[in-house]
Amino acid sequence: MNFTQPIPTLCREGDGVVILDQTLLPHRCETRRLDSLESVAAAIRDMQVRGAPLIGATAAFGVAIGLSDDATDARLDAVIAVLAATRPTAVNLHWALARMANRLKPLADASRHEAAWDEAERISREDAETCAAIGHFGVDLLLDLAAKRNGPVRVMTHCNAGWIATLGAGTALAPVYEAHARGVAVQVWVSETRPRNQGLLTEWELRQAGVPHSLICDNAAGILMTQGEVDIVITGADRVALNGDSANKVGTYLKALAARDNGVPFYIAAPLSTVDFNCPDGGAIPIEDRGSEEVYTVLGLNADQAVTRLRLVPADTGTANPAFDVTPARLITGIITEAGVYPPGELAALRPAQ
Repeated sequence: MNFTQPIPTLCREGDGVVILDQTLLPHRCETRRLDSLESVAAAIRDMQVRGAPLIGATAAFGVAIGLSDDATDARLDAVIAVLAATRPTAVNLHWALARMANRLKPLADASRHEAAWDEAERISREDAETCAAIGHFGVDLLLDLAAKRNGPVRVMTHCNAGWIATLGAGTALAPVYEAHARGVAVQVWVSETRPRNQGLLTEWELRQAGVPHSLICDNAAGILMTQGEVDIVITGADRVALNGDSANKVGTYLKALAARDNGVPFYIAAPLSTVDFNCPDGGAIPIEDRGSEEVYTVLGLNADQAVTRLRLVPADTGTANPAFDVTPARLITGIITEAGVYPPGELAALRPAQ
């Protein structure tokens, strides 16, 4: 499948980049220009860009932007430190920054700025190719299920792992788009994913693509599985440990538990850049706490169709807001990568040569 993003999530424009501002979706579709290190860091931290692959690519471009006037070792180290501090859980951020450092450190200062742009653009192109490969391998799972059913293959997902989270077709949604392009009937259960409601982004994507789907409250996932309404669960990941434990948007673990209890296969779709080969297991994955404001409020449209943030509870309400949870490898049927579909315990064999 040759997938073209309806709206580029990230592209170079002169000495800056233009992003699709995800904090306004699905209510407004707007782009934003980033032309300073500070604006790139804020875009990652405030989730104007989100999704592990897209975060990594944005950080790579942030390095190029940050070196515009000074490409010394000290400046390169400082730029990487600023970007590395934006989000703790998504390992693609740190993978991309390490790749940029490895590419740029051996070069003379005068060569680094343009080389940084070249490497960032290479990371972007590779991500699009990776998404296509994930779709290629993942669609076989849906084809196998389709051969056993008279109706559509019913896929459940959580959060958003589609094209707006990547530079290509997405990760968890790439097999869905591939199946839809081949004429395979699919029906997607889209969980809302409170408190950020990133499932609404998946709903927006699928609606634009013409893929049949239904939006559900997060807590409806279990009963749908008990009623036999789900054939497969596929989610993305922000970090996968060496043993296969996988961190994804909070609520993923609950779906994995329900899937295991009801005999529903549960898959993670993630590029190898999301596998942290230096992280032994899920206990070593840092879990981001995003604070109370996201729990206090919700973004929506008022009666005048204006985007409005509404307060749900008083500001002094006690909250906890872990942004991710970890699904143990024992609950994961397989991990769909650009190299194929692997049982969680076999990821170590994919470790890149040192």
